Amino acid sequence: MKGKINKRSIRIRRYTKIRKKIHSTCNFRLVVHRSSKHIYAQIISYKTAMVLVCASTLEFKRLDIKNLYTGNKESAKFVGTWIAERALKYGIKKVSFDRSGFKYHGRLKELAESARKSGLIF
Repeated sequence: MKGKINKRSIRIRRYTKIRKKIHSTCNFRLVVHRSSKHIYAQIISYKTAMVLVCASTLEFKRLDIKNLYTGNKESAKFVGTWIAERALKYGIKKVSFDRSGFKYHGRLKELAESARKSGLIF
């Protein structure tokens, strides 16, 4: 369906514009993806395009955090602090925030603010 415009196609159009700008900065990328149940964050190298650090709400099962719902702002704060701590351990301080075309509000905003408070610069 060539002419059909839906939420996914709008998001794809949005993230292609964002990625063009981010690739020109030559910084590490903090890529965030969200679904209805989970949120994922990865730091990707700009030279080799390899994942250096990752964190997600899937780790709640491994850490026996059962009383938290994984699809809310509170869990996004945890993921933001985890990704920042792990990045600082590897010596990564400055990143570009790649939100994958999602709007900057809600869970993405909480993740970004908690990562900034934990020491990442973007």
